[in-house]
Amino acid sequence: YEVYSKLQFDEIIETGGDCFARYLVRMKEMRQSLSIVEQLIDNIPEGDFQAKTKAVLKLPKGEFYQRVETARGELGVYIVSEGGSTPYRIKFRSPGFSNLSALDHMARGSKLGDLVAMMGTLDLVIPDIDR
Repeated sequence: YEVYSKLQFDEIIETGGDCFARYLVRMKEMRQSLSIVEQLIDNIPEGDFQAKTKAVLKLPKGEFYQRVETARGELGVYIVSEGGSTPYRIKFRSPGFSNLSALDHMARGSKLGDLVAMMGTLDLVIPDIDR
């Protein structure tokens, strides 16, 4: 995120809303991803890149939720900590879980045979949904 302002990229938008439009978005996203990677590779600074991190992280007491953008959508992490080195509770909200909720809206009025194509364009990873 620190270098977004230094990169040139297009936001990918299709207004069709059907499977073909989502397919076009995926194809254009892959082209944009390649362009971004090429820009980043060309601008890697010289120097040591290995950062040292602590082997054990101590979490402060409390509840925390953080989200981050991933290739498939928004990934959320919920942590409840009692102040020790291991969390009391941790829950991941995968992008597939959010993306699957759109299927009901997309599938209304469609044929049963169209579900496979619709689910394919959502880029679901089924085992990832119920984390």
